[in-house]
Amino acid sequence: MKILFYVLIFLIIQNISHAEVKKEIINKFQSINNLTFKFKQNTNEKEEEGTCTIKYSKKIHCAYKSKFNKILVSNGKSLVIKSDKNKQYYVYPLKKTPLEIILNKDFVIEKLKVSKGRLIDNKYYNFSIKDNSRFINIFFDKKSFNLIGWQTEDIYQNLSATFIYDFKINQNIDEKLFNLPKSHN
Repeated sequence: MKILFYVLIFLIIQNISHAEVKKEIINKFQSINNLTFKFKQNTNEKEEEGTCTIKYSKKIHCAYKSKFNKILVSNGKSLVIKSDKNKQYYVYPLKKTPLEIILNKDFVIEKLKVSKGRLIDNKYYNFSIKDNSRFINIFFDKKSFNLIGWQTEDIYQNLSATFIYDFKINQNIDEKLFNLPKSHN
């Protein structure tokens, strides 16, 4: 009987601890108006890196380190990917991409409140969010409660994992950064 008592106490303490971590993650995420960071992204074993700025709600600008000057920009409604490689220029409605989830802070917070996160490698908390056909795994650092990355399927159903680091929170940002780039033509 004593063993059952101790197991129950352990489970209760663990659930309280998990709830406190989730509360801290939500509080930290709520305090973010914008975020500038470096990233490493792996899609189908192809690794890319660069820098991004996110401004809530739903704006992002990423410049990839590549000889093709690849950028990804959202003005909150559309998402443009532009590259000098073969003069590529793609425009997507943001709402049809999984990025719309991570760029919608209020939506993420509401989903975090009702999601059961899980601890991975005793370092990261992972929350899985699904909205219609879009799905995203979001990762937070266990100690700092900072957002550290996400995993999605891109519009071509490729698994894409993004790890973020060296970030700055709530910096002064020029709104022009989120103007959609023009086509090469």
